Amino acid sequence: MKSIQTWETDGLQFCPICSREQKEEGRAGLPERDGQCIRFDEPNKRERIKRNPACRQKQMRQTDRQRLLRRRMFLRVLGFCLLVTLCINTGVWGIKRWKKENGTKERTEDFGGEFFNVPGKETAAEAHTNVDSAVLAQRGNENAAPAVTSTRRAPSDSFDPEDPLLILVNKENELPKDYEVDLTELKSGLASVATVMYEALMEMLEDGGKEGLHFVVCSGYRSPKRQQELLDEDIRSCMASGMSYEEAYDEVTRFTMPPGFSEHSTGLAADIVALDYQLLDEGQEKTAENRWLRENAWKYGFILRYPADKEEITQIDYESWHFRYVGKEAAKYMYEEKLTLEEFLGAQS
Repeated sequence: MKSIQTWETDGLQFCPICSREQKEEGRAGLPERDGQCIRFDEPNKRERIKRNPACRQKQMRQTDRQRLLRRRMFLRVLGFCLLVTLCINTGVWGIKRWKKENGTKERTEDFGGEFFNVPGKETAAEAHTNVDSAVLAQRGNENAAPAVTSTRRAPSDSFDPEDPLLILVNKENELPKDYEVDLTELKSGLASVATVMYEALMEMLEDGGKEGLHFVVCSGYRSPKRQQELLDEDIRSCMASGMSYEEAYDEVTRFTMPPGFSEHSTGLAADIVALDYQLLDEGQEKTAENRWLRENAWKYGFILRYPADKEEITQIDYESWHFRYVGKEAAKYMYEEKLTLEEFLGAQS
């Protein structure tokens, strides 16, 4: 047995770990045993803890308390990160909703969406504002823009005005009730176009793909039922932002028409956007895909239906993504003479 050395001071001493009283004269010469402190100095702290169960229990409690504090701190940091993420997501959602309610034309529904030169299928953004056909019929005259008569005419001996490819559909020219069109479904299965323009459309987009461009046909033929659904949704969206029905009507008529007055019902029109920018807004014309289409579409029989400088004639705001098939000869003539379809046919819009 080893002996514990005599302490240098008299009186009571206390263990700094277990707080037990240790009387010097009572400890002098006593053998070591479990449960009793052997020294008071700091270098033997670990040895005291090891030999004294009471010290060891207190040290374990201190360790547990530290672990609990660390766990609480981790949970607080995690909760803060989750809160920041939630705030960011809420802000992004709010911005998208605000854009939709304030006229930014963006839709995420799966309507149309033909992809070229890109593996797989993705959902294209689509946006179209529409108006009620009955209201349009009642208010068409008072909302019509001042008549603009073109000073140019297409040679009458070169083009047949009764050609079905040259059918005129706008605010003042309703699609005939008995109109029928043969449709071909696009590869995506989400949209269709008139069979007569299908091959030309495929050729145009494939040639653009050879130059490293990627296109999305986000809208083609629309049935009257589908047109009515879009109409109802967009009118409600405008009214939700504080507009009256008449104000919402005036706003949406700046873009597209109700059932019976939309070119999409002919099957000869397609909205084509860039894969990496699928919003139907002023940014579309800045994409390489749209620039290429505006410069080359006429070679395949397509025209930019609603040019920026012809809004008084078409009565539709500029749409850089909306292309109409009219046939190669007519498209070439209109492109060279810078004519709209209204001007080409000698119509007064």
